[in-house]
Amino acid sequence: MNSPEHEHEPIERRAHKLWREAAHHLDASTTARLRAARREALQPSTAPQRQAVRWLIPTGALAAMALAVMMVWQPLPHAHAPSANQAASSAPQDVDNELPPDAEQVDPGLYQNLDFYAWLAANDRHPTSR
Repeated sequence: MNSPEHEHEPIERRAHKLWREAAHHLDASTTARLRAARREALQPSTAPQRQAVRWLIPTGALAAMALAVMMVWQPLPHAHAPSANQAASSAPQDVDNELPPDAEQVDPGLYQNLDFYAWLAANDRHPTSR
């Protein structure tokens, strides 16, 4: 090995040549173990896929529970609470500060006797409770 011709060869060639010689002299059990290790190393790794599948079911269940909680927890509209329009129409009205109602919303018969309503407003001695 230390002959003069080996000293001139590059180290890489010598290492490759020694590796091939050693590979030819391996016993069958070592060769089988090396081939099995090589096949295992070259197979695509399935561990990340298994971990993703493992987390998929609990994550989906948690998302479904969160959605169910959000749907149940939402406040329901109250049927007994009056809307803004109903509250305005049922609240006592201040005659001095209010504009006359729109013509579309009021009964047209009320406009027929405007003189009567003016006289009634002027002679009202018992104001209604407001």
